[in-house]
Amino acid sequence: MTSPSVTTTKPQATAPAAMPRPAALPTGGQDAGLLLLRIVLGLTMAAHGAQKLFGWFGGGGISGTGQFFTASGYPAGDAMAVLAGLTETLGGLGLAAGLLTPLAGAAVVGTMINAIAVHGADSFFAPAGIEYELLLTAGAAALTLTGPGAYAADRFLPVLRAHRLAHGALALALGVVLAAATLVVRN
Repeated sequence: MTSPSVTTTKPQATAPAAMPRPAALPTGGQDAGLLLLRIVLGLTMAAHGAQKLFGWFGGGGISGTGQFFTASGYPAGDAMAVLAGLTETLGGLGLAAGLLTPLAGAAVVGTMINAIAVHGADSFFAPAGIEYELLLTAGAAALTLTGPGAYAADRFLPVLRAHRLAHGALALALGVVLAAATLVVRN
């Protein structure tokens, strides 16, 4: 005997299976790209620092750069020239080597924020604009946030062996705060 109350069950709708995440792609290309960016940006900044500190590459040395800083409204122009020169040289060499990358990148970012402020934002394109300074700032900020890649001296430091976004973000915040403090003392 069949029961009139036989219920048929509909197949339940099942949630679509989660798409498996693709396996991580080898980072050799990314690491090579970060190395190239670090070397070019870092050595460019180190050369700018050497112009300020030693007068190399047609730079003004401490005296000439100090006069520029004084004319730009900074107190103690020679001291500011030394500070900017050391920051650019050491920050640039740190980026090029991938050594203390978050701090090196933040140093370059802080210096370039001051360069943009001094240069002014009346125009974007060179020679009177800020495109060059902005590009160096963005490149240094990107390296600070992403890390140096595998081909870097940081890989030998236990704290920085595995880059953490928090390290980069904190270093970047420090660079911006110190740049702002430096701009506050400018007339």
